[in-house]
Amino acid sequence: MRQAIAASILAAAVTLSSAAVAAEIKMISAGAVRSVIAGMITDYRASSGDTFDFTVGTTGQLRDVIASGQPADLLITSAPLMTELEKTGKLTPGSRIDLGRVGIGIAIREGAATPNFSTPEAFRQLLLNVKTLTYTAPELGGTSGVHVLALLKQFGIYDDIAKKAIHAKGGIDISEKVARGEAEIGITLISEIVPVKGARMAGPLPETLQLWTVYASAIPASSTQPDAARAFVKALTSPAMAARWTAGGFQPPR
Repeated sequence: MRQAIAASILAAAVTLSSAAVAAEIKMISAGAVRSVIAGMITDYRASSGDTFDFTVGTTGQLRDVIASGQPADLLITSAPLMTELEKTGKLTPGSRIDLGRVGIGIAIREGAATPNFSTPEAFRQLLLNVKTLTYTAPELGGTSGVHVLALLKQFGIYDDIAKKAIHAKGGIDISEKVARGEAEIGITLISEIVPVKGARMAGPLPETLQLWTVYASAIPASSTQPDAARAFVKALTSPAMAARWTAGGFQPPR
């Protein structure tokens, strides 16, 4: 299967890339997507010769990075941030492509019993019952961290949870803390639970509490490698890549 997928990427790279020589593609990307496309990038780089210079962060961090004027050939951000950027007129018109959507899930340590959080009340009780939990520090502006903060305030348990919460730097850090046993549960985007060894997804949040976030790509008007960036996005969104997006926790955008 992997050989077939790699062959598909090779075909996409040969067919779609209009660059005469290998390019260095500077990317500013949300962490939620970086883990999913890691393997795709490895295969694409091997076939196209293109290299990638990555800046990864939470939505809040990316907003600051982009505002600073850091050069980029391709942006991958949450849809709300991408909509903000479109209003600035600094993106190449018509270059936005929605890649997929992902929800928030509960990470537990591999081998641990799956807790019950099938309803809003069960989820609230789980938060109260665990001795430790981890989520992204809300001040970092991460999608899941901001949503968790809102839920804690909605439930009226923020003060109770703050005493035992371990703030993380991002979704992968959350899952790694759970894998190491530093926290009983972690709350983060599903795509940042799936790739971490030692952690597993216990399940998504109840749908009435769920936050689905679409992630999109676009090419800055200042890109020096727009053709290479466009070819890479076409490879990412080719039918051959659908299974990888699904395995990484993403669903087709809606």
